[in-house]
Amino acid sequence: MTRLILGPLLRYVDGSSATVWVETSHPCTAEVRCSDGAKGTTRTFRIAGHHYALIPVSGLTPGTEPEYEVTLDGESVWPLPDSPFPPSVIRAPAPDDALRVAFGSCRWAAPPADDAHDPAGPDALDTLATQLAGGGERPDVLLLLGDQVYADETSEETRRRLAARRDLSEPPGAQVTDYEEYTGLYRESWLDPEVRWLLSTVPSCMIFDDHDVIDDWNTSASWLAEMRALPWWRERLLSGLMSYWVHQHIGNLSPAELAADPLYAEVTAAADGTDALRAFAAGADADPASTRWSYRRDFGRVRVLIVDSRAARVLAEDERAMLDPQEERWLREQVLEDRDACDHLLIGTSLPWLMPHLVHDAEAWDAALCRGERGPRWARFGEWLRRAADLEHWAAFPESFTALADLIAEAGTGPDAPATIGVLSGDVHHAYVAEPAWRSAPVDSRVVQLTCSPVHNSVPRSMRFGFRFGWSGTARALGRVLARHGRSARLPLTWRRTGGPWFGNQLMTLTLRGRSSRLRLEQARSTEGGRARLETVTERELS
Repeated sequence: MTRLILGPLLRYVDGSSATVWVETSHPCTAEVRCSDGAKGTTRTFRIAGHHYALIPVSGLTPGTEPEYEVTLDGESVWPLPDSPFPPSVIRAPAPDDALRVAFGSCRWAAPPADDAHDPAGPDALDTLATQLAGGGERPDVLLLLGDQVYADETSEETRRRLAARRDLSEPPGAQVTDYEEYTGLYRESWLDPEVRWLLSTVPSCMIFDDHDVIDDWNTSASWLAEMRALPWWRERLLSGLMSYWVHQHIGNLSPAELAADPLYAEVTAAADGTDALRAFAAGADADPASTRWSYRRDFGRVRVLIVDSRAARVLAEDERAMLDPQEERWLREQVLEDRDACDHLLIGTSLPWLMPHLVHDAEAWDAALCRGERGPRWARFGEWLRRAADLEHWAAFPESFTALADLIAEAGTGPDAPATIGVLSGDVHHAYVAEPAWRSAPVDSRVVQLTCSPVHNSVPRSMRFGFRFGWSGTARALGRVLARHGRSARLPLTWRRTGGPWFGNQLMTLTLRGRSSRLRLEQARSTEGGRARLETVTERELS
């Protein structure tokens, strides 16, 4: 009998269709059957000895919430027997429904050793699942904005598994090296019982960040050249991209986009799609502009743009950009298209756009040093500092920072402007709200930087102090000194922190109804009985 290895994950959902992702033990026909008669079926495809299916479901009725089961070759494999969780459902949204968007990033999935105290604290996704199973308010979509797996920071269990395959005294040691080892990371993350059920019943959108491949991935041209000289790097990168495409990327796409995707057609039609997918990953490595990982989702009058701020970078110092020209054109087109059809514009980027002022000024100053603004000695120091201090956010790409500011101002001005424009980010292991103001003219939309991280991780006390200090008046004065030394250009906007910083395992949720928007930040906290619950830290109206 064919077994369900991983999943199901409910991925794309609209008013009439959905996709459900599974990994199975053998080739088979995978089917989803909904209680109202909606259904879908497909054959599995094969990658590196593993079998997967992304099952297209059709016939859903807007405003309904049917339960569903998964069968493999006609045998029911989901829900699991004696499951403590409610049945998984597919909620098909109605056009006028409010939309609840929950988001966060950075989930280190490893459980504490031997059920000991978890040093990172309660997992926010585990806690959300427990509350939903008890009847809590359900998000309509979950945005996971990077670091879904940690290829370079592995758990004790993963290290034991790797040691059984190879000598960990050889580079890269206890980090993953190939596709098979990546599959172990996804199983460790998604077989967590609470998270498995949560992802089966709440649709999800995902994008990678650095730890999905390696810390500080694509920091600079010299960093990339050094990595490419390492004997294990190519296999690591190709395996990271291949496993991301299988486990995360294809589920981000609509059934229509999948039908038009030549790689998806090739992989699913082949007896074994490994060679085709590996060739694609090699092409993406050789020419990042040949691939677009970014994507768009529309939820009624809410437009969600998820932007790749890792693989799409231009790293040459004299052309340095967060997004390559094709990616930048795509983003501009999606932001400005049919503005009168959009009440809220959400731009998801794993890396924050607006950061504490000192952090921003330090990154812009470092970028000036690295491009030679103060000569070769300062340039060498700048490259060392960039890597040592992780100076690689939007501020480290000054022209891209300004281009995004100009695009948001253009989208947010005029009678057709959205009520709100939100830049949703993670990465920095704390949460905050920042709001910009443009120097030239006011913008009609309410624009906010919403940063929420981690879902399950920690931040050292020294970094907590640094992030708090970065917003202070003293820090701003120090930042102005760095800006003068780096001869940084005057920015077209200013910004201020209007919430935070908050530290802990947390999720933000936006509730969008018509042109109104409400923000809630919740943290997972342990109770006296040892259980965890989500507690509201702040809640506010955005429009």
